[in-house]
Amino acid sequence: MELNKLQPAEGSKKARRRVGRGIGSGLGKTCGRGHKGQKSRAGGFHKVGFEGGQMPLQRRLPKRGFVSMTASRNQEVRLSEISALPIDEIDLLALKQAGLISIDALSAKIILSGSIERKVMLRGVGATKGAKAAIEAVGGSVAE
Repeated sequence: MELNKLQPAEGSKKARRRVGRGIGSGLGKTCGRGHKGQKSRAGGFHKVGFEGGQMPLQRRLPKRGFVSMTASRNQEVRLSEISALPIDEIDLLALKQAGLISIDALSAKIILSGSIERKVMLRGVGATKGAKAAIEAVGGSVAE
């Protein structure tokens, strides 16, 4: 192999389209743009969804659905994280101070993930059926 003999593979390079170079090129006169109209002219394109001034489809159709602003502020805490806390009476403030939920959380719910071996008392914190049963099985209580 010699440096002056290097060239790209056969068929890997395609010549660019040269428009407006006569009838024989196949792209003469109108340069493949057809005749007249907005799309034949330079800069003659419009935004996606534009329907010539008619109210576009995406604006004609009604808005659907709802995104809750507070959904992200309702948080879950695992049962195993509760058993690791050194306190017996657990409320929203205690969970925030322990760093288990964010400071701006509005509510918290204990879910059955892991196990608990000691008695705890929940106040103002929700719990799933399974988590409530597990807490009560070791002598704890849930007061929502």
